Amino acid sequence: NSQSVVGWGGKIADAMQYANGGSQYPLAVSTAGSAVFTAGNVTSPVNITAGTNSSITCVNGSSAANSADCSSRTATLQQLLTFDTGAALIQATSDVTSRSFLYNDLLTQARSGAPALATTFPAGNSLATQLLQVAQIIQVRAALGMKRQIFFVSLGGFDTHSTQGTTAGTGAQPTLLTQLSQALNAFQNALVELGVQNSVTSFTLSDFARTLQPNTGGGTDHAWGGHQLMMGGAVAGQEIYGQYPTLALGGPNDAGNNGRWIPTTSIDQYGATLANWFGVAESDLPSIFPNLPNFTTKNLGFLV
Repeated sequence: NSQSVVGWGGKIADAMQYANGGSQYPLAVSTAGSAVFTAGNVTSPVNITAGTNSSITCVNGSSAANSADCSSRTATLQQLLTFDTGAALIQATSDVTSRSFLYNDLLTQARSGAPALATTFPAGNSLATQLLQVAQIIQVRAALGMKRQIFFVSLGGFDTHSTQGTTAGTGAQPTLLTQLSQALNAFQNALVELGVQNSVTSFTLSDFARTLQPNTGGGTDHAWGGHQLMMGGAVAGQEIYGQYPTLALGGPNDAGNNGRWIPTTSIDQYGATLANWFGVAESDLPSIFPNLPNFTTKNLGFLV
């Protein structure tokens, strides 16, 4: 089996490149490392370490990123990156590193005159730290020349095979959900502060869901259909879109006897609804979501 190297977020970025005119800053940004979701056929996303302007902080590893020594080493590395080695792999790596320096400079310049956000983000919450970074980039969108942006953030730990209901341990779902709630609340407050709450839609994605039936370890196992959350001023909220399953083992929505729900809504429909709101033309949707033509309802209507 082959794994795709592009994601539908990246494909959406491909289709919307024109929206940002001549901006040199990427349309797609990840604060959670290299993510397939943000990679397109022509889109090269930028990966940012949350709390910085770039994945590059100081090439000598020093915490004093603005020190004279660091600046000298950085300048030397940038000069080395311009050399033509004749080796395709080395040249490609040099190009990626050069772009990282460019994106770092662009974001540093854009943020240099921006005031600090008044919204407080919870400390010790990795998702909140990432969303703060996103809010700061949205804040300087005009300086970057951006009119469309896609961001990828991540919170792991939901593969809860054990101790799912506890408040500590690898399967501590209550703790994870608290972090999710607090981070999203702070992010939405920041969007209101910036006056862009109607222009930003936050949504969740997951590789798979969990069984209704617990296992012997106090957790749940891999399942199929699940639910996702959407947040933003453009969301027609306080609604459930799709068919909520009958919560019965072996019932009409169970693929077996453990509560592995059969999905009623496709990721293609979900993504196409978001893409259409984002500005992607109807004619471009099938190339991004190849299974979309199989469904009568192309737009789920949760965005207005």
